[in-house]
Amino acid sequence: MFKSGVVAVVGRPNVGKSTLLNFLIGQKLNIISDKPQTTRNRITCILTTEEGQIIFLDTPGLHKPRNKLGEYMVKVAIDSLREVDVILFLVEACHRPGKGDEYVVDLLREAQTPVFLILNKIDMLSQGELESYEKLYRGLYDFAEVIPVSAVSGTNVPLILQKLLEYLPEGPQYYPEDMITEQPERFVVSELIREKILELTRDEVPHSVAVEVEEMKERKGKNMVYIRANIYVERESQKGIIVGKGGKMLREIGGKARQDIEKLLGCKSFLELWVKVQKDWRNKDRTLKDLGYS
Repeated sequence: MFKSGVVAVVGRPNVGKSTLLNFLIGQKLNIISDKPQTTRNRITCILTTEEGQIIFLDTPGLHKPRNKLGEYMVKVAIDSLREVDVILFLVEACHRPGKGDEYVVDLLREAQTPVFLILNKIDMLSQGELESYEKLYRGLYDFAEVIPVSAVSGTNVPLILQKLLEYLPEGPQYYPEDMITEQPERFVVSELIREKILELTRDEVPHSVAVEVEEMKERKGKNMVYIRANIYVERESQKGIIVGKGGKMLREIGGKARQDIEKLLGCKSFLELWVKVQKDWRNKDRTLKDLGYS
């Protein structure tokens, strides 16, 4: 019996949703950062095994929005709760439930879908602490399954797949078995560039950055892809940080991004980056739409 279905992964910002999905898929598709609200779009990740095909939806962290971009991100996450077969609610096992978790639970009550509580980062606490926090979370909602994991080390992650296949309905294989995402390569490349900016720049920059791949084409006979991308920020001071003294920071961003891009594409790449100021772009409907946030 072949199983298939859609699974939404939700939770507060920075709890490890993208790390977990990268481990499940076995390849880096979703960018990872210690900065909150890293994921901005709903990203489809596809896992195909002999037993079934699971279509995961990685969603932006649920938070109180402060601008139109934030409103878009929250809407994407909430919309993902509809018409899925199972929801994975990811929390940090090393913290007691907070108001943000309670907010997510209120949304889950409206979904009428089996919800797994995934207690992540169990490697950061003792067994006694884990049992204490697990009890607190169980008091919030009647979860279909409770699974403690470490998304970084992979502890108990296979158990998530085992349980999902028990809950998913019998169904067809929707995608070819070698397909791991619906996202176009340009989107994944832009996200890899943004990840390096998040990794290398200071706190004032990350939330104000967007990346748009304007051109991406193969150079004939060279086994190389040429990529031209724009990095958008909101202020000149932020542009200065990303460019760096003598262009040093921009070169470092490009070099690190190129390594991941070449792993993704399986060939050499030539990456050309431009930094542009687009004032208050996070509150402009037209700009948000042009950048794919619509």
